[in-house]
Amino acid sequence: MSIISVTSEEFLKFQTTPGFVAALDQSGGSTPKALRLYGIKEDAWSNDEEMFELVHQMRTRIITSPSFNGNRILAAILFENTMDREIEGVPTAYYLWDVKKIVPILKVDKGLAPEDKGVQLMKPIPQLDELLTRAKKNGIFGTKMRSVIKLANPIGIKEVVDQQFEVAEKIIAAGLVPIIEPEIDIHSPEKAQAEALLKECLASHLGHLPDHKYVMLKLTLPEEDDFYRAFVEHPQVLKVVALSGGYTREEANERLRRNHGVVASFSRALTEGLTAQQTPEEFDAMLDRSIQSIYDASIT
Repeated sequence: MSIISVTSEEFLKFQTTPGFVAALDQSGGSTPKALRLYGIKEDAWSNDEEMFELVHQMRTRIITSPSFNGNRILAAILFENTMDREIEGVPTAYYLWDVKKIVPILKVDKGLAPEDKGVQLMKPIPQLDELLTRAKKNGIFGTKMRSVIKLANPIGIKEVVDQQFEVAEKIIAAGLVPIIEPEIDIHSPEKAQAEALLKECLASHLGHLPDHKYVMLKLTLPEEDDFYRAFVEHPQVLKVVALSGGYTREEANERLRRNHGVVASFSRALTEGLTAQQTPEEFDAMLDRSIQSIYDASIT
């Protein structure tokens, strides 16, 4: 078993440095929407390879921007296709860490299964062991995997958390730190009740983690302020991060400020307002304002 090095620079950055996580991991299903918001219409590509090349150009523009650096950003979550590409002639994950001092994290899930018992489990992840080995060789520090909770169904929520921790065990064994992401839909009519059930399930699993194993949690911003404080303070939770979940950047930041010790892991809220048509100066100024607002909300 490969044990995570708690003295690695990346691990210590998470423990000691203020900042947030940039989520740049839109995959096949969400890429067209991300490009559309960026000002690139669907007639700009004719196949998946052209689409992924366009989104890589967008991500490259973000990552190489002067304002995108390790002073305010702890880590960036990448889609597998991005890990396999280069930025300025350097493999993306190595560019992030060696040039920007931003910890690289890889999305490993393959999407969501159909809804059952008020939740969507992860689809099976074939060749996970091979992917984790490749990730480690590519300089990846951790992973991310997402499930979705829509209703306060105790059986469904337990299945989500059980599955997340089952996969997390394999990721930890490969020497990586998993981000466990059981997202609660912000439009759920039972959001607060679902949060209470989720908190109980997560606490149970964390209580059984051996001392040398670490996870991160990526959670929907809760209805009750500081609801996840116990996880922020848990010795084996390296970081609790929050997804924006469809909230505007302004609302996500406002909710985040009220949850002390939790930091952002925003995707759409991070890139809100960025377009392909902006000049380099306009693009960097907009990104800088976005990064600063999210950073400020993350250090409460």
